[in-house]
Amino acid sequence: MFSGISLTLMHQITTLLLQPVIWGLLFFVALSVYELGISIGERWGGIQRLTDARDRHALMRAGKRRIERADFITRLAPMLGLMGTLIPLGPGLAALGEGELRVLTTAMTVAFDTTVIGLLSGMIGFVLGRLRRRWYDNALTALESSHG
Repeated sequence: MFSGISLTLMHQITTLLLQPVIWGLLFFVALSVYELGISIGERWGGIQRLTDARDRHALMRAGKRRIERADFITRLAPMLGLMGTLIPLGPGLAALGEGELRVLTTAMTVAFDTTVIGLLSGMIGFVLGRLRRRWYDNALTALESSHG
């Protein structure tokens, strides 16, 4: 049904993707930690300063940008984690068929590690997104009630 050339090409492309996926996951871990730090600043003064400035548009712009970054992490990090799970499983299962348990063990370790890292980053992004929505909604409500 499938030619050997197309299967080989597909396998090579998939194998080439593992390293960029791992680098992408490391980027999302770093971005998550960075966003955690930013959110602490937002919570303990940043949003209040924007509210005190009475600039509704600046508050909305900052909120939208920061919520979008959290949503970006929430969506993409778990996808990369899933890719990092599936990519090494093919060669790992092939190695199992040949009795190479060491190769399977390495593949399974990479698969589980990338899953956990992707989910961790996604969870941080999800929590930050929810908190930021609440914080910016409350700030907008406070700003509008002080004008009225």
